[in-house]
Amino acid sequence: MGAGKSTVGRLAASELGLPLVDLDARIEREAGAAIATIFAEQGEDAFRARESEALSALEAEPPSVIACGGGIVVRPENRAELKRLGTVVYLEVTAGEAVARVGDASTRPLLAGPSGVLAATSLLQAREGLYRAVADITVSTSGRTAPEVAELIVTELSKERS
Repeated sequence: MGAGKSTVGRLAASELGLPLVDLDARIEREAGAAIATIFAEQGEDAFRARESEALSALEAEPPSVIACGGGIVVRPENRAELKRLGTVVYLEVTAGEAVARVGDASTRPLLAGPSGVLAATSLLQAREGLYRAVADITVSTSGRTAPEVAELIVTELSKERS
């Protein structure tokens, strides 16, 4: 949520010579609806079920960089699946930075409303332990550009592989 997962994922994938799978974009394409619409019409549980299905389907695909939605970690089965799929990178972001990066929260159902920073703070606090538990690599995005974050990830991955 506002950590730059899609942007950083695209840059890291390019650096690594791997395809990028943007899980949220895939869910939208398969559902024929925006995530905000899925949330509004079907609810968060229905979205999370779609998210779990899309993540599980990646096991049959070639290696790639996967940009997941911020809530992917709320389901235990997703955390286990992420670990099975490969190296998990947690992009750490503050609530203020997340809200500033997201801009128009209308596409982010869990941040909609006048208290975006409060909602982001609450979500990040609730999820942080889950992110840390599943992450092999943690990178702070604070004060860094997307290319800088991608470079840090590529460097950490190369250390892990050697």
